[in-house]
Amino acid sequence: MKTNLSLLFISFFLISCSTTTTEVVTTQSEPPPLFTQQKKDVTDCITLFELDPSIQAETEDAFTLYRDQVRFGNFAEARDLWKVAYYRAPGADGQATYHFDDGIKIYDHYFKNESDENKRQQYVDTIISIYNKRIECFADDGTIKARKAFNSYYSYSKYTDSDVTFEAFREVVEEKGEEADYFIVNPFTKMLYDRLLTDKIDREDGKVLVNQIFDIITYGKENCEDKFCEAWEVIGEYSPELLSGLEGYRGFYDCEYYMDKYYNQFLEDQSDCENVTEVYLKMVWANCNPEDPRFVQLRETKEKECYVPPPPPGTLKQAYTLLEAGEFRGAIEKFEEYVGENSDPEKKADKLLIISKIYYAHIKNFPAARQYAREAAKYKPKWGEPLMLIGKLYASSGPLCGPGRGWDSQIVTWPAIDKFRQAKRVDPSVTDEANKWIARYSQYMPDKEDIFLRQLNAGDPFFVPCWIQENTTIRTSD
Repeated sequence: MKTNLSLLFISFFLISCSTTTTEVVTTQSEPPPLFTQQKKDVTDCITLFELDPSIQAETEDAFTLYRDQVRFGNFAEARDLWKVAYYRAPGADGQATYHFDDGIKIYDHYFKNESDENKRQQYVDTIISIYNKRIECFADDGTIKARKAFNSYYSYSKYTDSDVTFEAFREVVEEKGEEADYFIVNPFTKMLYDRLLTDKIDREDGKVLVNQIFDIITYGKENCEDKFCEAWEVIGEYSPELLSGLEGYRGFYDCEYYMDKYYNQFLEDQSDCENVTEVYLKMVWANCNPEDPRFVQLRETKEKECYVPPPPPGTLKQAYTLLEAGEFRGAIEKFEEYVGENSDPEKKADKLLIISKIYYAHIKNFPAARQYAREAAKYKPKWGEPLMLIGKLYASSGPLCGPGRGWDSQIVTWPAIDKFRQAKRVDPSVTDEANKWIARYSQYMPDKEDIFLRQLNAGDPFFVPCWIQENTTIRTSD
């Protein structure tokens, strides 16, 4: 996880010649001389050759001169000349499209250097209109629409309608299929995920879109070349991990999804009964075929190697029966009922931690998992397991709090490591496991350069936002 793959990492591979904009464009060389021949067949917009002779030469000069001003950083002069060229002949010579990119660059400069909110809104409106005009004037396979949506999301979200941006991403995915532009995958994934969690999109429609995202990632990783492969690796880490949060909706993913993702987890450690039980319950939750050989193997391993005698009839037995059936929310209710009935602090703590693990591993509700882990720790203060679980929750939050790599995803390692260290302080029995996790996540902390660039210092206090909302200490990986 490095800063050069931060929230806007995907723009770095397709950045324009200006370093002051997050606008994603294809790398282009200096355009060929304009106006050498009349070509009208690729655009319906007015070209230079349709202008009245009295203004044609002046407009041709404007096309050339505004670019010189952009090159010199004279954006006021560039804008005046660009407006003459763009508004008179948006179709240029019938072929060139670089004037749209230049217009976006000019107005993005004004946007970034303006403090008045009304003017900033006007500049964004102009940028969006330039995108729309380009799509109107020249055929678009969806890439320009993708760039417009990308920049609306990352650069201008405060000034654009998020629903319009989401629909633009959706249209690109539907139009381009598995060949959709790599740079839209992460933002579209986040917008889709948020809408599914808040029921702003029908769940069945969401399932179709999620499967399309998986297809895009598979195709992109299999067919990428050179520097784009690194981008696809980042995307392949972030999007599927974020979308795993939808596992909390029973039936959203089919059995094969769970088998592909978790069966190897079972094979890697069949001696760990907690691991075996967790994977087994995921397959129950997924309604896997009981005759599937993989499921049979799971069930037999659990029954032979991890058998636990059932409790006597009562609330606790009802809780475990529901848990075994994959009825997680019903099981939680019964475990809560048992905690309320019981006066033994250790038993309360034990069952509260089970609830926490259900929320973490199966329902994918991290705030609820932390809440119950904290409650468990209150009843058994010298127990390290609740703190270990909270540390794992934080360490797993990179995709929830950022793009999976980069600053926003890296800083979650600080409070995670805090919890692992606290766990071994209060409970020496978890020292080995805590040290393993500390070593694993210390390498993912920001490095000294990351800290320096943000004018921060190692050892200073730092507040981690997102759902974590905890104070920690700045540390570096080097």
